Amino acid sequence: MLSRLLKEHQAKQNERKELQEKRREAIAAATCLTEALVDHLNVGVAQAYMNQRKLDHEVKTLQVQAAQFAKQTGQWIGMVENFNQPEISTLVWDEKCVFVTHPILPERTLKLI
Repeated sequence: MLSRLLKEHQAKQNERKELQEKRREAIAAATCLTEALVDHLNVGVAQAYMNQRKLDHEVKTLQVQAAQFAKQTGQWIGMVENFNQPEISTLVWDEKCVFVTHPILPERTLKLI
């Protein structure tokens, strides 16, 4: 009777040890899986962060270039308007004040009557 109880007790202890070993293995496997998933996710996040930094830099560059282009375009428009509308004092009037001739573009002669 005592030997049977001893054998049952030893069998239960062996089962508990095996169960604890399996638990440890499961925890270790879950830890490895979690670390692998986090590492994989971190790589994606790091790549997204780098892409965002590059995009921010490109946006700033494009904003500067757009501002420079707008300024230059405004200057060009001003020059063209000034060229197309000379001051009255620079126009060449004929003797009878019937025609007004542009000093640079004679083909832009206007008949006033």
